[in-house]
Amino acid sequence: MSQEKWSTSITAVQPNEVRLRGYRIDDLMGETSFSDGIYLALIGELPTPTVSKMIEAILISSIDHGPTPPSALAARTAASTGAPLNAAVACGLLSINRFHGGAIEGCMQMLASAIETQTEDGSDIEQIANQTIDAYQESKQRLPGLGHRLHNDDPRAAKLFALATETGIRGPAIELLQALRSGLATRGVDLPINVDGAIAAILVDLKVPSPLANAFFLISRLPGLVAHVYEEQTEQRPMRPIDPSAHVYHGPNPRSIDVKKA
Repeated sequence: MSQEKWSTSITAVQPNEVRLRGYRIDDLMGETSFSDGIYLALIGELPTPTVSKMIEAILISSIDHGPTPPSALAARTAASTGAPLNAAVACGLLSINRFHGGAIEGCMQMLASAIETQTEDGSDIEQIANQTIDAYQESKQRLPGLGHRLHNDDPRAAKLFALATETGIRGPAIELLQALRSGLATRGVDLPINVDGAIAAILVDLKVPSPLANAFFLISRLPGLVAHVYEEQTEQRPMRPIDPSAHVYHGPNPRSIDVKKA
C-alpha cells in the first residue's frame, strides 16, 4: 500500500473536531448562514456582511423557475419512473449545461476578457461593448447573459443589480453588461439581461474564479429540484407523459414577505 501523502486545504477532521477552512464547524453553527458556509467552502474565507447579503440573494434568485426548464423536466421524468430522490435530482442537475444555467461561466469569461482588454488599451466602456458585440456576431455566437424565453425584463436581475448598488459591490462588470445591452439596443436588438448574466457580472466584480460560476446555479437550483421530485413522487401517477407547458399552478395565492414577518 502506498504511503505517499497528498494534501487538501478544505477540511481537517480529527476525533471530536471538524474544521472547514480552519473554522470549527460547531463554532460556525448558529453564527453564520448556510450561504456563508457555501462561500467559505468555495472561496476559502468567510464573506463580509455586504458580500454575504449578495451571495444570499444570488442563491435565492435561481432557486426555482417552474416545471418548464430542462432540469425540472428531467428530474420529474426520472421521478416518474420510480427513481429514488437522489437519482432523480441528479438527472436534473446533469441537465444544467451550456444553454441552461451554464451561461453564467460563459458570461463571466466574456466580461472578464473584455474588461482586461479595456484596461490594456484604455477604451471606454461603450467602445469595448461594441467591440465585444462585433466579435460575437462575427463568430455567430450568442452573447451569454442576455435574452430570456419568457421575461423581457427579468425581475431577478433588476433586484440583484439594485442590491449590488446598495452594498457597494457594483463594479465594471455590471457596467459593461449593461453597456452590452444598450449597444445591442442601438442595433435594433432588445435583449434583457437575464438572471444568469446578472449573477455572472456580480461574481466577476467579486473576483470569484469563473470555473466556480455554475456551482452557484447548481447549489441554488437544488432545493427546487428536490421539491419537484417530491411532488412528482407524491402527487402524480408513475410513468405519465409529462408536458411541462400543460401544468396548472395550485399553490398559495400571491403573498408578500411582510405577511410572513408579521
